[in-house]
Amino acid sequence: MLNIAKHPCFNAKVKGECGRVHLPVAPRCNILCNYCNRKYDCVNESRPGVTSAVLSPEQAAAYVERVLGVEPRITVAGIAGPGDPFANPGETMQTLRLMREKFPDLLLCLATNGLGLPPYVQELADLQVSHVSITVNAVDPEIGRRLYGWVRDGKVVYRGLKGAELLLSRQLEAIAALKAHGLTVKINSIIVPGINDQHVQAIAEKMADLGVDILNLMPMYPNVDTPFADIPEPPSSLMNSLQQEAEKFLPQMHHCTRCRADAVGLLAEDRSQELQGCLSACAALPPSPDPERPYVAVATREGALVNLHLGEAPSFQIWKQDPNGGFTLREERTAPLPGSPDRWWALAETLKDCRAVLVSAVGETPRAILKESGVMPLEVSGFIDMALTAVYDGSAVELYKARQGGLGRACTGNKGFAGGCM
Repeated sequence: MLNIAKHPCFNAKVKGECGRVHLPVAPRCNILCNYCNRKYDCVNESRPGVTSAVLSPEQAAAYVERVLGVEPRITVAGIAGPGDPFANPGETMQTLRLMREKFPDLLLCLATNGLGLPPYVQELADLQVSHVSITVNAVDPEIGRRLYGWVRDGKVVYRGLKGAELLLSRQLEAIAALKAHGLTVKINSIIVPGINDQHVQAIAEKMADLGVDILNLMPMYPNVDTPFADIPEPPSSLMNSLQQEAEKFLPQMHHCTRCRADAVGLLAEDRSQELQGCLSACAALPPSPDPERPYVAVATREGALVNLHLGEAPSFQIWKQDPNGGFTLREERTAPLPGSPDRWWALAETLKDCRAVLVSAVGETPRAILKESGVMPLEVSGFIDMALTAVYDGSAVELYKARQGGLGRACTGNKGFAGGCM
C-alpha cells in the first residue's frame, strides 16, 4: 500500500526526509504562457520549464534506477515538463507505466496545465498516480486571455478569449474527474502583479468548491524575451497577504521551491547540479533493440566522422551491424529539402526503419518529432564506428555530448555514467 503522506510537496512535515525526482520526458507544450521562456537552460537556475536534457521513457527508467542508488530517500517520481505532460501523452503515459512496473513503491505525480488531461484520468487512477498539480491562473476567461498567448487543442490554435475559455473548461473538467477518482490535487497559481493578483480569492473559492486539497501561490519569475519580462516579481509582502486571504478557503503550500523540470533530491537539498552528468548520460543511452528498426542513420561529411548538424545533412548513411559484430554501410538516403513545412515528419518517414540517427547537433523541434516517430536523435562527436558500437551495445561513452555546450560533464565510468551515478 502506497503511503501518500511521503510526498514532500504536499506534506511539509516530510520535506526533510523524503525526496523527489522529476523526469523531463515531455518537451512539447500546448499553451503559451506570457511569462514562460524554455529556450535556454542554466544548471544554476531553478525554475519550472528548465531542464538540462530530455529523456525517453526507457531512459527515464534507467535514470531513476541510478538516482535511487545515489539518493535512497527519493519517494516520488514526477513529470513536470519541461513542456506539459499531456502535450506529450505517449511519452508521459509510457513513463508512468514503466515507473509503476519497475518501482512499485514510488509515489507517482504529475504537474500539468490540465488542457489535455481529461482523457487520461482513468488510466492515471489505474496506475495509482496519487498526486496531480494543475496550474490554474484564472477562473475568469477575461483575466485568462491576458495570461496566455495561445492555446492549442490538437492541431487547432485558439487565441484570446476562446483560448482562455477552452483552457478553463478543461481544467475544471480535469479537477472534477481527478477528485472523483480519489486523487490528491494541488493547484498552482502563478501570481502576476497587475494581471491576476486581485483574483486570488476567486481562484481559491472556486477550487475549494471542486474539492481541491491544497493551493500553491507562486510568484511569477520574470523571464527575458516574454511579454511579461518587464513586470517585476511580486514581493514577499504581497505573496504573504494573498496566502492569508486564500487560506480562508484552502490549505496553503508555503515551502515551494519552484522546481526545475529535472529537479532531484530533497526540497532543501536539491542535487540537480550534482546529478546533471548522470541525467545527460542517460539521455545519450541508445534505444532498446527493435527488430523492425535494424539500422542506424549517420550525418557525415566524408564518411568517417559524425560531423553534420541534422539540418545541414543533404543525405544520411544507413548502417547495419553484421553478425560478427562489424558494420556495413547499406545505402545512402537523400534528406527532404529544407523549407518544406513537413520536413521533419518526412525525414522521420525516410528513417522509419532506423532506431537512431547520429548527428553533431539537433534542434528541439526535429528532436521531438523524430523521437515521437521512434527514431532516437543522438548528438555525437567522434568516429562513426565508435558511435555505432555504442549504439548497438546499448552503452553511452565519452563521444556522446550534453545537449547544450558547457552544461554537462563527460560521460565516464560504468557504462558512461557520471555525476555521482552508480
